[in-house]
Amino acid sequence: MAKAAKADAGGGHTWSPNRSAAGKYSPWLIVAIISIPTFMEVLDTSIANVALDHISGGLSITTDQATWVLTSYLVANAIVIPISGWLSDAIGRKRYFLMSIALFTLASLLCGLAPNIGTLVVARVLQGIGGGGLAPVEQSILADTFPPKQRGMAFAAFAIVVVVGPVLGPTLGGYIVEYSSWHWVFLINVPVGILAWFLVETFVDEPEQVKKDRDERFKNGLMIDYVGVALVALGLGFLELTFDRGEREDWFASGFIVMSAIIAAVSLVALVVWELNHKDPVIDLKLMKNRNFALTIGVMGVTGMILFGTTQLIPQMLQQVLGYSSLDAGLALTAGGLATLVMVPFAGRLSGLVDVRFLLFPALLVQAFALWNMSHLSADIAFSDAAFARLFQAMALPFLFVPINAIAYVGLKQTQTAQASSLLNVSRNLGGTIGICFAQTQLAGGLQRHQSELTQTLNPLDPNYNDWMEKAASVFGGQGDATTPLAVLYSQMQRQATMLAFLDVFRAMMVVVLVVAPLVLFMRSGKTGGAPSGGMH
Repeated sequence: MAKAAKADAGGGHTWSPNRSAAGKYSPWLIVAIISIPTFMEVLDTSIANVALDHISGGLSITTDQATWVLTSYLVANAIVIPISGWLSDAIGRKRYFLMSIALFTLASLLCGLAPNIGTLVVARVLQGIGGGGLAPVEQSILADTFPPKQRGMAFAAFAIVVVVGPVLGPTLGGYIVEYSSWHWVFLINVPVGILAWFLVETFVDEPEQVKKDRDERFKNGLMIDYVGVALVALGLGFLELTFDRGEREDWFASGFIVMSAIIAAVSLVALVVWELNHKDPVIDLKLMKNRNFALTIGVMGVTGMILFGTTQLIPQMLQQVLGYSSLDAGLALTAGGLATLVMVPFAGRLSGLVDVRFLLFPALLVQAFALWNMSHLSADIAFSDAAFARLFQAMALPFLFVPINAIAYVGLKQTQTAQASSLLNVSRNLGGTIGICFAQTQLAGGLQRHQSELTQTLNPLDPNYNDWMEKAASVFGGQGDATTPLAVLYSQMQRQATMLAFLDVFRAMMVVVLVVAPLVLFMRSGKTGGAPSGGMH
Protein backbone atom coordinates (compact mmCIF):
# COMPACT_ATOMS: atom_id res chain seq x y z
CA MET A 1 0.00 0.00 0.00
CA ALA A 2 1.36 3.42 -0.89
CA LYS A 3 3.00 5.39 1.91
CA ALA A 4 2.20 8.85 0.64
CA ALA A 5 -1.06 10.63 1.20
CA LYS A 6 -3.33 10.65 -1.81
CA ALA A 7 -5.31 13.65 -2.93
CA ASP A 8 -9.07 13.60 -3.02
CA ALA A 9 -10.44 15.03 -6.22
CA GLY A 10 -13.85 15.20 -4.69
CA GLY A 11 -13.19 17.56 -1.86
CA GLY A 12 -9.57 18.51 -1.33
CA HIS A 13 -8.91 16.11 1.56
CA THR A 14 -6.35 13.33 1.50
CA TRP A 15 -6.26 9.62 2.14
CA SER A 16 -3.35 8.33 4.19
CA PRO A 17 -2.36 4.73 5.00
CA ASN A 18 -1.53 5.83 8.55
CA ARG A 19 -5.08 4.97 9.68
CA SER A 20 -5.10 1.53 8.04
CA ALA A 21 -6.14 -1.38 10.24
CA ALA A 22 -4.13 -3.86 8.16
CA GLY A 23 -0.76 -3.32 9.83
CA LYS A 24 1.65 -5.97 8.55
CA TYR A 25 -1.14 -8.11 7.07
CA SER A 26 -2.94 -7.95 3.74
CA PRO A 27 -5.90 -5.55 3.82
CA TRP A 28 -7.97 -8.24 2.09
CA LEU A 29 -7.42 -10.53 5.07
CA ILE A 30 -8.79 -7.74 7.26
CA VAL A 31 -11.86 -7.49 5.02
CA ALA A 32 -12.56 -11.20 5.42
CA ILE A 33 -12.10 -11.11 9.20
CA ILE A 34 -14.19 -8.05 10.04
CA SER A 35 -16.97 -9.20 7.71
CA ILE A 36 -17.58 -12.31 9.83
CA PRO A 37 -19.13 -10.59 12.88
CA THR A 38 -20.99 -8.08 10.72
CA PHE A 39 -22.52 -10.87 8.64
CA MET A 40 -23.51 -12.62 11.86
CA GLU A 41 -25.30 -9.47 13.07
CA VAL A 42 -27.02 -8.65 9.77
CA LEU A 43 -28.19 -12.26 9.51
CA ASP A 44 -29.73 -11.93 12.96
CA THR A 45 -32.00 -9.07 11.86
CA SER A 46 -34.10 -11.57 9.89
CA ILE A 47 -33.25 -15.09 11.07
CA ALA A 48 -35.55 -14.94 14.11
CA ASN A 49 -38.61 -13.88 12.08
CA VAL A 50 -39.51 -17.41 10.99
CA ALA A 51 -38.99 -18.79 14.50
CA LEU A 52 -41.67 -16.69 16.23
CA ASP A 53 -44.33 -19.41 16.18
CA HIS A 54 -41.86 -21.92 17.61
CA ILE A 55 -40.74 -19.44 20.28
CA SER A 56 -44.32 -18.68 21.29
CA GLY A 57 -45.07 -22.40 21.54
CA GLY A 58 -41.87 -23.23 23.39
CA LEU A 59 -42.32 -20.46 25.95
CA SER A 60 -46.13 -20.80 26.17
CA ILE A 61 -46.80 -17.20 25.12
CA THR A 62 -48.94 -15.52 22.47
CA THR A 63 -47.58 -14.70 19.02
CA ASP A 64 -47.98 -10.99 19.80
CA GLN A 65 -45.81 -11.38 22.90
CA ALA A 66 -43.25 -13.25 20.81
CA THR A 67 -42.96 -10.29 18.41
CA TRP A 68 -41.20 -8.38 21.19
CA VAL A 69 -38.26 -10.66 20.43
CA LEU A 70 -37.94 -8.72 17.16
CA THR A 71 -38.97 -5.30 18.47
CA SER A 72 -36.56 -5.27 21.42
CA TYR A 73 -33.60 -6.06 19.16
CA LEU A 74 -34.52 -3.45 16.55
CA VAL A 75 -35.07 -0.68 19.11
CA ALA A 76 -31.74 -1.32 20.86
CA ASN A 77 -29.99 -1.55 17.49
CA ALA A 78 -31.56 1.70 16.29
CA ILE A 79 -30.33 3.56 19.37
CA VAL A 80 -26.74 2.30 19.26
CA ILE A 81 -25.99 2.58 15.53
CA PRO A 82 -26.05 6.41 15.32
CA ILE A 83 -23.80 6.83 18.37
CA SER A 84 -21.41 4.03 17.40
CA GLY A 85 -19.21 6.48 15.49
CA TRP A 86 -18.68 8.56 18.61
CA LEU A 87 -18.21 5.45 20.76
CA SER A 88 -15.63 4.14 18.31
CA ASP A 89 -13.67 7.39 18.51
CA ALA A 90 -13.96 7.61 22.30
CA ILE A 91 -13.23 4.00 23.27
CA GLY A 92 -10.94 3.10 20.41
CA ARG A 93 -12.02 1.52 17.15
CA LYS A 94 -10.60 -1.96 17.70
CA ARG A 95 -11.53 -2.05 21.39
CA TYR A 96 -15.11 -1.02 20.65
CA PHE A 97 -15.37 -3.59 17.85
CA LEU A 98 -14.15 -6.35 20.18
CA MET A 99 -16.53 -5.23 22.93
CA SER A 100 -19.43 -5.31 20.47
CA ILE A 101 -18.54 -8.82 19.29
CA ALA A 102 -18.22 -10.05 22.88
CA LEU A 103 -21.54 -8.54 23.98
CA PHE A 104 -23.36 -9.82 20.90
CA THR A 105 -21.97 -13.34 21.40
CA LEU A 106 -22.73 -13.45 25.12
CA ALA A 107 -26.24 -12.12 24.50
CA SER A 108 -26.78 -14.78 21.82
CA LEU A 109 -25.92 -17.44 24.40
CA LEU A 110 -28.38 -15.90 26.86
CA CYS A 111 -31.08 -15.83 24.16
CA GLY A 112 -30.61 -19.51 23.43
CA LEU A 113 -30.78 -20.42 27.12
CA ALA A 114 -33.66 -18.06 28.01
CA PRO A 115 -36.29 -19.88 30.13
CA ASN A 116 -39.01 -17.24 29.66
CA ILE A 117 -40.01 -14.31 27.45
CA GLY A 118 -38.74 -11.68 29.91
CA THR A 119 -35.23 -13.09 29.91
CA LEU A 120 -35.30 -13.50 26.14
CA VAL A 121 -36.33 -9.87 25.55
CA VAL A 122 -33.61 -8.55 27.89
CA ALA A 123 -31.04 -10.74 26.12
CA ARG A 124 -32.25 -9.47 22.74
CA VAL A 125 -31.80 -5.87 23.94
CA LEU A 126 -28.20 -6.68 24.87
CA GLN A 127 -27.75 -8.41 21.52
CA GLY A 128 -29.04 -5.32 19.72
CA ILE A 129 -26.66 -3.08 21.68
CA GLY A 130 -23.71 -5.29 20.78
CA GLY A 131 -24.75 -5.70 17.16
CA GLY A 132 -25.28 -1.96 16.64
CA GLY A 133 -21.56 -1.26 16.63
CA LEU A 134 -20.46 -3.92 14.14
CA ALA A 135 -21.47 -2.69 10.67
CA PRO A 136 -20.55 1.00 11.22
CA VAL A 137 -17.09 0.11 12.55
CA GLU A 138 -16.46 -2.27 9.66
CA GLN A 139 -17.32 0.46 7.16
CA SER A 140 -15.06 2.91 8.95
CA ILE A 141 -12.19 0.41 8.92
CA LEU A 142 -12.68 -0.26 5.20
CA ALA A 143 -12.73 3.45 4.35
CA ASP A 144 -9.49 4.03 6.27
CA THR A 145 -7.67 0.85 5.19
CA PHE A 146 -8.19 1.05 1.43
CA PRO A 147 -7.16 3.87 -0.91
CA PRO A 148 -9.99 5.31 -3.02
CA LYS A 149 -9.10 3.30 -6.12
CA GLN A 150 -9.46 -0.02 -4.26
CA ARG A 151 -12.34 0.93 -2.03
CA GLY A 152 -14.98 -0.23 -4.49
CA MET A 153 -13.83 -3.84 -4.18
CA ALA A 154 -13.59 -3.52 -0.40
CA PHE A 155 -17.14 -2.25 -0.17
CA ALA A 156 -18.18 -5.04 -2.53
CA ALA A 157 -17.33 -7.46 0.27
CA PHE A 158 -19.39 -5.34 2.64
CA ALA A 159 -22.27 -5.42 0.14
CA ILE A 160 -22.24 -9.22 0.27
CA VAL A 161 -22.68 -9.01 4.03
CA VAL A 162 -25.46 -6.42 3.92
CA VAL A 163 -27.45 -7.85 1.00
CA VAL A 164 -26.98 -11.61 1.39
CA GLY A 165 -27.38 -11.64 5.19
CA PRO A 166 -31.06 -10.61 5.28
CA VAL A 167 -31.77 -12.90 2.31
CA LEU A 168 -30.27 -16.01 3.92
CA GLY A 169 -31.74 -15.24 7.34
CA PRO A 170 -35.26 -16.58 6.72
CA THR A 171 -33.92 -19.63 4.86
CA LEU A 172 -31.41 -20.54 7.55
CA GLY A 173 -33.92 -19.79 10.29
CA GLY A 174 -36.54 -21.95 8.60
CA TYR A 175 -34.07 -24.80 8.24
CA ILE A 176 -33.01 -24.59 11.89
CA VAL A 177 -36.53 -24.61 13.33
CA GLU A 178 -37.56 -27.33 10.87
CA TYR A 179 -34.81 -29.75 11.86
CA SER A 180 -33.75 -28.58 15.32
CA SER A 181 -35.19 -26.07 17.83
CA TRP A 182 -35.63 -22.30 17.99
CA HIS A 183 -32.82 -22.06 20.57
CA TRP A 184 -30.24 -22.73 17.83
CA VAL A 185 -31.37 -19.65 15.91
CA PHE A 186 -29.40 -17.79 18.59
CA LEU A 187 -26.88 -20.38 19.77
CA ILE A 188 -25.44 -20.69 16.26
CA ASN A 189 -23.85 -17.26 16.83
CA VAL A 190 -21.77 -18.38 19.80
CA PRO A 191 -18.97 -20.36 18.08
CA VAL A 192 -18.91 -17.87 15.20
CA GLY A 193 -18.65 -14.95 17.62
CA ILE A 194 -15.82 -16.56 19.58
CA LEU A 195 -13.89 -17.23 16.36
CA ALA A 196 -14.51 -13.68 15.12
CA TRP A 197 -13.30 -12.16 18.41
CA PHE A 198 -10.09 -14.19 18.29
CA LEU A 199 -9.38 -13.27 14.65
CA VAL A 200 -10.02 -9.55 15.18
CA GLU A 201 -7.84 -9.50 18.32
CA THR A 202 -5.02 -11.28 16.47
CA PHE A 203 -4.98 -9.67 13.04
CA VAL A 204 -6.73 -6.28 13.10
CA ASP A 205 -4.43 -3.39 14.00
CA GLU A 206 -5.22 -0.24 15.95
CA PRO A 207 -2.89 2.19 14.12
CA GLU A 208 -0.98 4.86 16.01
CA GLN A 209 -2.58 7.61 13.93
CA VAL A 210 -6.05 6.61 15.15
CA LYS A 211 -4.79 6.75 18.73
CA LYS A 212 -3.23 10.18 18.12
CA ASP A 213 -6.44 11.49 16.58
CA ARG A 214 -8.38 10.22 19.60
CA ASP A 215 -5.92 11.80 22.04
CA GLU A 216 -6.08 15.10 20.18
CA ARG A 217 -9.87 15.11 20.13
CA PHE A 218 -10.20 14.30 23.82
CA LYS A 219 -7.09 16.13 25.10
CA ASN A 220 -9.25 18.16 27.47
CA GLY A 221 -11.00 15.07 28.77
CA LEU A 222 -13.89 12.94 27.58
CA MET A 223 -16.84 15.29 27.22
CA ILE A 224 -19.89 13.05 26.92
CA ASP A 225 -22.87 14.57 25.16
CA TYR A 226 -25.41 13.21 27.64
CA VAL A 227 -28.26 15.27 26.21
CA GLY A 228 -27.48 14.09 22.69
CA VAL A 229 -27.34 10.45 23.77
CA ALA A 230 -30.66 10.81 25.61
CA LEU A 231 -32.33 12.46 22.61
CA VAL A 232 -31.01 9.73 20.28
CA ALA A 233 -32.36 7.04 22.59
CA LEU A 234 -35.77 8.70 22.89
CA GLY A 235 -36.05 9.81 19.25
CA LEU A 236 -34.86 6.75 17.36
CA GLY A 237 -35.98 4.29 20.03
CA PHE A 238 -39.58 5.48 20.02
CA LEU A 239 -39.52 5.98 16.23
CA GLU A 240 -38.52 2.34 15.78
CA LEU A 241 -41.16 1.35 18.31
CA THR A 242 -43.82 3.34 16.43
CA PHE A 243 -43.02 1.75 13.09
CA ASP A 244 -42.57 -1.77 14.43
CA ARG A 245 -45.71 -1.87 16.60
CA GLY A 246 -47.92 0.50 14.61
CA GLU A 247 -49.67 -2.07 12.41
CA ARG A 248 -50.31 -4.44 15.32
CA GLU A 249 -51.68 -1.65 17.54
CA ASP A 250 -53.91 -0.17 14.78
CA TRP A 251 -51.72 2.89 14.46
CA PHE A 252 -53.10 6.13 15.85
CA ALA A 253 -56.19 4.46 17.24
CA SER A 254 -53.77 3.32 19.95
CA GLY A 255 -52.78 5.73 22.70
CA PHE A 256 -49.45 3.93 23.00
CA ILE A 257 -48.58 4.59 19.34
CA VAL A 258 -49.70 8.23 19.58
CA MET A 259 -47.50 8.74 22.63
CA SER A 260 -44.54 6.99 20.96
CA ALA A 261 -44.88 9.08 17.80
CA ILE A 262 -45.05 12.35 19.76
CA ILE A 263 -41.99 11.48 21.87
CA ALA A 264 -40.08 10.48 18.73
CA ALA A 265 -40.99 13.65 16.81
CA VAL A 266 -40.19 16.05 19.66
CA SER A 267 -36.95 14.26 20.52
CA LEU A 268 -35.69 14.16 16.93
CA VAL A 269 -36.38 17.85 16.35
CA ALA A 270 -34.61 18.68 19.61
CA LEU A 271 -31.75 16.35 18.61
CA VAL A 272 -31.12 18.22 15.36
CA VAL A 273 -31.10 21.61 17.10
CA TRP A 274 -28.90 20.39 19.95
CA GLU A 275 -26.34 18.50 17.87
CA LEU A 276 -25.86 21.31 15.36
CA ASN A 277 -24.91 23.65 18.20
CA HIS A 278 -22.86 21.25 20.34
CA LYS A 279 -19.06 21.49 20.33
CA ASP A 280 -18.51 17.71 20.33
CA PRO A 281 -21.80 16.15 19.17
CA VAL A 282 -22.52 12.46 19.54
CA ILE A 283 -23.85 12.59 15.94
CA ASP A 284 -22.11 14.95 13.53
CA LEU A 285 -25.07 16.24 11.53
CA LYS A 286 -22.84 18.83 9.87
CA LEU A 287 -21.76 16.02 7.55
CA MET A 288 -25.05 16.63 5.78
CA LYS A 289 -23.56 19.86 4.42
CA ASN A 290 -21.61 17.65 2.04
CA ARG A 291 -23.99 17.34 -0.91
CA ASN A 292 -22.85 13.89 -1.99
CA PHE A 293 -23.16 12.53 1.53
CA ALA A 294 -26.62 14.02 2.07
CA LEU A 295 -27.90 12.60 -1.22
CA THR A 296 -26.40 9.17 -0.60
CA ILE A 297 -28.16 9.09 2.77
CA GLY A 298 -31.47 9.48 0.91
CA VAL A 299 -30.64 6.89 -1.74
CA MET A 300 -29.35 4.46 0.90
CA GLY A 301 -32.61 4.82 2.83
CA VAL A 302 -34.67 3.88 -0.21
CA THR A 303 -32.30 1.01 -1.03
CA GLY A 304 -32.76 -0.33 2.49
CA MET A 305 -36.50 0.08 2.13
CA ILE A 306 -36.57 -1.99 -1.06
CA LEU A 307 -34.16 -4.67 0.18
CA PHE A 308 -35.81 -5.31 3.54
CA GLY A 309 -39.33 -4.67 2.27
CA THR A 310 -39.15 -7.20 -0.56
CA THR A 311 -37.19 -9.67 1.58
CA GLN A 312 -40.18 -9.82 3.90
CA LEU A 313 -42.90 -9.50 1.24
CA ILE A 314 -41.86 -12.28 -1.14
CA PRO A 315 -41.80 -15.15 1.42
CA GLN A 316 -44.96 -13.76 3.00
CA MET A 317 -46.71 -13.77 -0.39
CA LEU A 318 -45.61 -17.32 -1.13
CA GLN A 319 -46.82 -18.54 2.25
CA GLN A 320 -50.18 -16.75 2.28
CA VAL A 321 -51.15 -17.12 -1.38
CA LEU A 322 -49.46 -20.37 -2.43
CA GLY A 323 -49.27 -22.15 0.91
CA TYR A 324 -45.47 -22.57 0.98
CA SER A 325 -43.73 -23.61 4.18
CA SER A 326 -41.41 -21.04 5.78
CA LEU A 327 -38.41 -23.05 4.56
CA ASP A 328 -39.62 -23.26 0.94
CA ALA A 329 -40.56 -19.58 0.95
CA GLY A 330 -37.09 -18.71 2.18
CA LEU A 331 -35.50 -20.86 -0.53
CA ALA A 332 -37.22 -18.71 -3.16
CA LEU A 333 -34.92 -15.88 -2.04
CA THR A 334 -31.79 -17.99 -2.33
CA ALA A 335 -31.46 -17.45 -6.08
CA GLY A 336 -31.33 -13.73 -5.39
CA GLY A 337 -28.56 -14.25 -2.86
CA LEU A 338 -26.55 -16.23 -5.40
CA ALA A 339 -27.09 -13.53 -8.03
CA THR A 340 -25.78 -10.95 -5.59
CA LEU A 341 -22.65 -13.00 -4.93
CA VAL A 342 -21.99 -13.27 -8.66
CA MET A 343 -22.53 -9.57 -9.42
CA VAL A 344 -20.72 -8.06 -6.42
CA PRO A 345 -17.18 -8.40 -7.88
CA PHE A 346 -18.30 -6.65 -11.07
CA ALA A 347 -19.87 -3.82 -9.06
CA GLY A 348 -16.72 -3.46 -6.99
CA ARG A 349 -14.45 -3.45 -10.01
CA LEU A 350 -16.55 -0.96 -11.97
CA SER A 351 -16.83 1.35 -8.96
CA GLY A 352 -13.07 1.82 -9.14
CA LEU A 353 -13.08 2.52 -12.88
CA VAL A 354 -16.06 4.73 -13.72
CA ASP A 355 -18.06 7.54 -12.21
CA VAL A 356 -20.31 5.64 -9.81
CA ARG A 357 -23.27 7.86 -10.69
CA PHE A 358 -23.36 5.96 -13.99
CA LEU A 359 -23.82 2.77 -11.98
CA LEU A 360 -26.30 4.11 -9.45
CA PHE A 361 -28.85 5.62 -11.81
CA PRO A 362 -29.22 2.57 -14.11
CA ALA A 363 -29.32 0.28 -11.05
CA LEU A 364 -32.23 2.26 -9.61
CA LEU A 365 -34.05 2.00 -12.94
CA VAL A 366 -33.46 -1.76 -12.97
CA GLN A 367 -34.87 -1.93 -9.44
CA ALA A 368 -37.96 -0.06 -10.60
CA PHE A 369 -38.37 -2.43 -13.55
CA ALA A 370 -37.90 -5.46 -11.28
CA LEU A 371 -40.64 -4.17 -8.96
CA TRP A 372 -42.86 -3.53 -11.98
CA ASN A 373 -42.25 -7.14 -13.02
CA MET A 374 -43.20 -8.35 -9.53
CA SER A 375 -46.40 -6.33 -9.73
CA HIS A 376 -47.49 -8.50 -12.68
CA LEU A 377 -47.12 -11.88 -10.97
CA SER A 378 -50.22 -14.04 -10.61
CA ALA A 379 -51.66 -16.15 -7.81
CA ASP A 380 -50.74 -19.28 -9.79
CA ILE A 381 -47.02 -18.59 -10.25
CA ALA A 382 -44.56 -21.45 -10.11
CA PHE A 383 -41.65 -21.54 -7.67
CA SER A 384 -39.28 -20.76 -10.55
CA ASP A 385 -41.22 -17.59 -11.43
CA ALA A 386 -40.94 -16.26 -7.88
CA ALA A 387 -37.26 -17.19 -7.69
CA PHE A 388 -36.52 -15.50 -11.04
CA ALA A 389 -38.36 -12.32 -10.01
CA ARG A 390 -36.14 -12.08 -6.94
CA LEU A 391 -33.02 -13.02 -8.92
CA PHE A 392 -33.67 -10.22 -11.43
CA GLN A 393 -34.06 -7.69 -8.62
CA ALA A 394 -31.03 -8.95 -6.68
CA MET A 395 -28.70 -8.66 -9.67
CA ALA A 396 -28.92 -4.87 -9.43
CA LEU A 397 -28.51 -4.58 -5.65
CA PRO A 398 -24.67 -4.68 -5.65
CA PHE A 399 -24.69 -1.79 -8.14
CA LEU A 400 -26.56 0.21 -5.50
CA PHE A 401 -24.79 -0.72 -2.26
CA VAL A 402 -21.22 -0.63 -3.57
CA PRO A 403 -21.41 2.74 -5.40
CA ILE A 404 -23.38 4.34 -2.54
CA ASN A 405 -20.67 3.40 -0.05
CA ALA A 406 -17.98 4.51 -2.48
CA ILE A 407 -19.38 7.96 -3.26
CA ALA A 408 -20.56 8.73 0.27
CA TYR A 409 -17.02 9.40 1.53
CA VAL A 410 -15.99 11.73 -1.32
CA GLY A 411 -14.82 15.02 0.20
CA LEU A 412 -14.89 13.82 3.82
CA LYS A 413 -11.89 13.84 6.15
CA GLN A 414 -10.62 10.47 7.33
CA THR A 415 -11.40 11.49 10.90
CA GLN A 416 -15.06 11.73 9.83
CA THR A 417 -15.38 8.17 8.52
CA ALA A 418 -16.69 6.71 11.79
CA GLN A 419 -19.50 9.26 12.03
CA ALA A 420 -20.29 8.93 8.32
CA SER A 421 -20.48 5.14 8.59
CA SER A 422 -22.90 5.41 11.52
CA LEU A 423 -25.24 7.70 9.61
CA LEU A 424 -25.15 5.47 6.52
CA ASN A 425 -26.14 2.48 8.63
CA VAL A 426 -28.90 4.46 10.34
CA SER A 427 -30.23 5.37 6.90
CA ARG A 428 -30.15 1.77 5.67
CA ASN A 429 -31.76 0.29 8.77
CA LEU A 430 -34.34 3.04 9.20
CA GLY A 431 -35.18 2.73 5.50
CA GLY A 432 -35.62 -1.00 6.03
CA THR A 433 -37.91 -0.44 9.01
CA ILE A 434 -39.99 2.07 7.07
CA GLY A 435 -40.09 -0.29 4.08
CA ILE A 436 -41.43 -3.18 6.15
CA CYS A 437 -43.89 -0.91 7.94
CA PHE A 438 -45.01 0.68 4.66
CA ALA A 439 -45.44 -2.73 3.05
CA GLN A 440 -47.52 -4.17 5.89
CA THR A 441 -49.74 -1.09 6.15
CA GLN A 442 -50.33 -0.99 2.40
CA LEU A 443 -50.95 -4.73 2.42
CA ALA A 444 -53.63 -4.53 5.10
CA GLY A 445 -55.40 -1.62 3.41
CA GLY A 446 -55.14 -3.20 -0.04
CA LEU A 447 -56.55 -6.49 1.21
CA GLN A 448 -59.66 -4.80 2.60
CA ARG A 449 -60.13 -2.76 -0.57
CA HIS A 450 -59.77 -5.69 -2.95
CA GLN A 451 -62.01 -7.90 -0.82
CA SER A 452 -64.72 -5.26 -1.02
CA GLU A 453 -64.28 -4.83 -4.78
CA LEU A 454 -64.31 -8.57 -5.50
CA THR A 455 -67.32 -9.16 -3.25
CA GLN A 456 -69.29 -6.64 -5.29
CA THR A 457 -68.66 -8.69 -8.43
CA LEU A 458 -70.39 -11.76 -6.93
CA ASN A 459 -73.92 -11.45 -8.26
CA PRO A 460 -76.35 -14.44 -8.18
CA LEU A 461 -77.97 -13.01 -11.33
CA ASP A 462 -74.68 -13.23 -13.22
CA PRO A 463 -74.66 -16.31 -15.55
CA ASN A 464 -70.93 -16.80 -14.92
CA TYR A 465 -71.53 -16.91 -11.17
CA ASN A 466 -74.30 -19.50 -11.52
CA ASP A 467 -72.25 -21.56 -13.97
CA TRP A 468 -69.30 -21.70 -11.55
CA MET A 469 -71.54 -22.65 -8.61
CA GLU A 470 -73.14 -25.48 -10.60
CA LYS A 471 -69.74 -26.87 -11.61
CA ALA A 472 -68.48 -26.62 -8.02
CA ALA A 473 -71.60 -28.41 -6.73
CA SER A 474 -71.08 -31.24 -9.21
CA VAL A 475 -67.43 -31.59 -8.21
CA PHE A 476 -68.17 -31.80 -4.49
CA GLY A 477 -71.27 -33.91 -5.02
CA GLY A 478 -72.41 -35.34 -1.72
CA GLN A 479 -69.14 -34.62 0.06
CA GLY A 480 -70.40 -31.45 1.66
CA ASP A 481 -73.49 -29.41 2.32
CA ALA A 482 -74.94 -26.72 0.07
CA THR A 483 -72.60 -24.08 1.50
CA THR A 484 -69.41 -25.87 0.42
CA PRO A 485 -69.20 -24.31 -3.10
CA LEU A 486 -69.82 -20.88 -1.57
CA ALA A 487 -67.07 -21.45 0.99
CA VAL A 488 -64.67 -22.48 -1.76
CA LEU A 489 -65.61 -19.41 -3.79
CA TYR A 490 -64.98 -17.14 -0.80
CA SER A 491 -61.62 -18.81 -0.20
CA GLN A 492 -60.59 -18.18 -3.81
CA MET A 493 -61.77 -14.59 -3.60
CA GLN A 494 -59.72 -14.11 -0.43
CA ARG A 495 -56.68 -15.58 -2.16
CA GLN A 496 -57.03 -13.30 -5.18
CA ALA A 497 -57.59 -10.24 -2.98
CA THR A 498 -54.43 -11.07 -1.02
CA MET A 499 -52.40 -11.42 -4.21
CA LEU A 500 -53.73 -8.13 -5.60
CA ALA A 501 -52.75 -6.40 -2.36
CA PHE A 502 -49.18 -7.69 -2.68
CA LEU A 503 -49.01 -6.46 -6.28
CA ASP A 504 -50.16 -3.01 -5.17
CA VAL A 505 -47.29 -2.81 -2.68
CA PHE A 506 -44.74 -3.73 -5.35
CA ARG A 507 -46.16 -0.98 -7.58
CA ALA A 508 -45.98 1.56 -4.76
CA MET A 509 -42.34 0.66 -4.12
CA MET A 510 -41.61 1.09 -7.82
CA VAL A 511 -42.99 4.63 -7.68
CA VAL A 512 -40.80 5.45 -4.66
CA VAL A 513 -37.69 4.27 -6.52
CA LEU A 514 -38.56 6.32 -9.61
CA VAL A 515 -39.08 9.43 -7.48
CA VAL A 516 -35.71 9.04 -5.74
CA ALA A 517 -33.64 8.02 -8.79
CA PRO A 518 -33.17 11.61 -10.11
CA LEU A 519 -31.32 12.52 -6.88
CA VAL A 520 -28.30 10.71 -8.31
CA LEU A 521 -28.10 13.29 -11.09
CA PHE A 522 -27.48 16.04 -8.52
CA MET A 523 -24.42 14.33 -7.01
CA ARG A 524 -20.97 15.66 -7.72
CA SER A 525 -18.52 13.53 -9.68
CA GLY A 526 -18.26 10.12 -8.10
CA LYS A 527 -15.26 8.64 -9.92
CA THR A 528 -13.20 6.73 -7.36
CA GLY A 529 -10.54 5.35 -9.63
CA GLY A 530 -8.10 7.19 -11.79
CA ALA A 531 -4.67 8.64 -11.30
CA PRO A 532 -3.50 7.82 -8.92
CA SER A 533 -6.33 7.38 -6.49
CA GLY A 534 -9.39 9.18 -7.71
CA GLY A 535 -11.94 11.03 -5.70
CA MET A 536 -12.09 9.88 -2.15
CA HIS A 537 -10.72 11.17 1.11
